[in-house]
Amino acid sequence: MQQFHKVRRLPPYVFEQVNRLKASARAAGADIIDLGMGNPDLPTPQSIVDKLCEAAQDPRTHRYSASKGIPGLRKAQAGYYERRFGVKLDPETQVVATLGSKEGFANMAQAITAPGDVVLVPNPTYPIHSFGFIMSGGVVRSITAEPDQSFFTALERAVRHSIPAPTVLILNYPSNPTAQVADLDFYADVVAYARKHDMIVLSDLAYSEIYFEDRPPPSILQVAGAMDIAVEFTSMSKTFSMPGWRMGFAVGNERLIAALARVKSYLDYGAFTPIQVASAFALNNAEEAVGEIRSVYKSRRDVLVSSFARAGWTVPEPPATMFAWAPIPEQYRSLGSLEFAKLLIEKADLAVSPGVGFGEYGDEHVRIAIVENEQRIRQAARNLKRFLATPDETVHNVVQISTHRQS
Repeated sequence: MQQFHKVRRLPPYVFEQVNRLKASARAAGADIIDLGMGNPDLPTPQSIVDKLCEAAQDPRTHRYSASKGIPGLRKAQAGYYERRFGVKLDPETQVVATLGSKEGFANMAQAITAPGDVVLVPNPTYPIHSFGFIMSGGVVRSITAEPDQSFFTALERAVRHSIPAPTVLILNYPSNPTAQVADLDFYADVVAYARKHDMIVLSDLAYSEIYFEDRPPPSILQVAGAMDIAVEFTSMSKTFSMPGWRMGFAVGNERLIAALARVKSYLDYGAFTPIQVASAFALNNAEEAVGEIRSVYKSRRDVLVSSFARAGWTVPEPPATMFAWAPIPEQYRSLGSLEFAKLLIEKADLAVSPGVGFGEYGDEHVRIAIVENEQRIRQAARNLKRFLATPDETVHNVVQISTHRQS
């Protein structure tokens, strides 16, 4: 039977292959240390959970909620932006609550994309940045993910050679998966370029609070003129360790926010009201908890980098996010990231995400999520050390198997 048009445009889900192998290994009794999916393992702070339970006791909160977010939640998000970035937002016209930033991106793509529109997307990047637009009929053109002069060189080339001209530019800093951070000078240059070429900018700032340097990552909306062309997406998932609550935000340009709100009004009634009440409480009252969560990730990052180095794998120290973007060790690089990730499950009881799942330019890397405690990370390093001790034999066997499968 022929696949439906939109489904046909989506490639096989790379991560599913790793997930199947991981499940099979666990079923056979293996103790797999899962540093693959970026699924925060820390508990949501108790005060936020208590507020959820309190709100759920009121039967009025059990009815349909507000698609764009209850007023108190939108005011809380506006207050957060003013405190954190010095950016003033009108909670009525410049803030929409979303079911996580992923849903917000996908529905914004639905709202603003016409068939054939060209969208400029960093590569590698989080998959929804591309596939939200592909599912909406857009055409994706890849540009480098480096927030430096090479970005603008690639941007200029893409604009010069795209027909029709690009309508949307995606940004993602701190980046998932590369963990790179952009500064305000970079954002200022992006805004100037986008305004000159009549492009919308969508900025994914989901990791704004998971940073390890002295300077917190900025918002593009801090740049003069950005509000005319830009919308930014944030998430409660990482900031407050609330991934399963599915709460995020889109903020910025009124026209774009109105388009997103209109699409959402046809698709959902918003998150369960007690979740929205607890999220507003978190934004208004739980700043100390954010610092504690950040501190845990920093300690884990330090353990990961140092213990993996002792095991024989040099992993660059990420300045932000809950990920490390690790070059595949030289002796295994010819395998590509998917085969290497499979090999780690089979030989080291360790799951990571293949870089190719974030775009073809990520195939020489894997993404390592710091979502296990320090003891488990050290165990992963011990497993790695044993695995890396026999590279020649392992690579030879994998190449032989791969060649056999292809024939």
